[in-house]
Amino acid sequence: MSRYAELLAYPHAKSLILAALPARIAYGMIGLSIFFKVQDETGSIAWAGLALGLNSVAGSLTAGIRGSILDKFGQKWPLRIFVPGYALLIMALNITHDKSLLLIVAFVMGISAPPINLSVRPLWKSVVPDDFLRVAYAVDTAVMNFAGVIGPVLATALALSSHPGSALSTAAACMFIGGLSLGATSVSRNWIPEKKAKDHIPLWKHRPLQLLMIEGCFIGFGWGLFDIGVPAFATLEGVPHRTAWILGAMGIANVVGGLVAGLVSKRIPALVTMRRTYAFWLVATLPLAFTHPGWSMVIVGALSGLAGGALQVFYWEVMEAVRPKGSPTAMMGWLWTVEGTFMSLGAASGGFISEHLSPRACLATTSICIIIGFIILGFGSNLLAAANKVPTSAEDIAAMEENIKPAI
Repeated sequence: MSRYAELLAYPHAKSLILAALPARIAYGMIGLSIFFKVQDETGSIAWAGLALGLNSVAGSLTAGIRGSILDKFGQKWPLRIFVPGYALLIMALNITHDKSLLLIVAFVMGISAPPINLSVRPLWKSVVPDDFLRVAYAVDTAVMNFAGVIGPVLATALALSSHPGSALSTAAACMFIGGLSLGATSVSRNWIPEKKAKDHIPLWKHRPLQLLMIEGCFIGFGWGLFDIGVPAFATLEGVPHRTAWILGAMGIANVVGGLVAGLVSKRIPALVTMRRTYAFWLVATLPLAFTHPGWSMVIVGALSGLAGGALQVFYWEVMEAVRPKGSPTAMMGWLWTVEGTFMSLGAASGGFISEHLSPRACLATTSICIIIGFIILGFGSNLLAAANKVPTSAEDIAAMEENIKPAI
């Protein structure tokens, strides 16, 4: 654990973690806050689901565009525009009562969502040397997953309290405080977008990105099925409350998995660690269709979460290694566009499959999608060869000298 203590000793490391935390909690809250708001106003779960779906799809489809904006203009002004605007839209949703307007505002919120996570990831290269990036990504992933666990719990507690409007109000306040705090850090204000290489080609022609997008189609779709399959299974079995057990165990394991990944030796290449972790993730999810909403699903969910948390760290390392120069946020954004869009399609399909076939068929398809994703990365591993490089001691020293200076 000394690696984490060393990471926090770097200037700006703590401020980067803490500044963005409220905004990340806001993102964890916003989905359920929208759902409960619309359900309360309309008395319809279908309308609430539609509003949440529109918000998610709009956010996914525009993630790449927002990432490209950061790569072109930096972070200073985009965050100052996106963050207050989004907070105002949340408050507008909170005082809206008309059905159609609720859907419109939810959709516009998705389009204008501040690129908080897209902003934080590239900043770590200005805060720590290259040999600490794995540890930094691990902490960042753990914080993001922690917010993903706390946010829904907080949103549910507030939305079901005697003051249901406090859920959206709190989300707006968290986004405003966290987003502007991130934008106010010196590392964010002074971040200069990379210049594109002379032989730069459009991102959509970049072969490694194409490979990761194809893999992302299956992973996004499969995980969308999982998100619906678990609560659908628990509800049909008459134990809907167990959904919280399963997703809670998975969320905690995600945090632990991310932290464990940061302790893996930097001498093991990112592509190797990603492939091994992916294989463990695949094996962990194979029994999904044979579990029951109880301890068996909790255990499988926890093991899957442990592998998934670690996989996120190595995945971002691979992406950083293979991306073209000048696209630290755009490439990440377009990957999220693909995965998020297919996750929404998976969620929509999951409801139909669970109702007309069975939740087990839904969860089995999740496992199949992960198997296909693993095979795709195996066949295309040559396109990710840049992530197999292990830095030499001389390169570590050079990277340290280059990366520490901008953070001082």
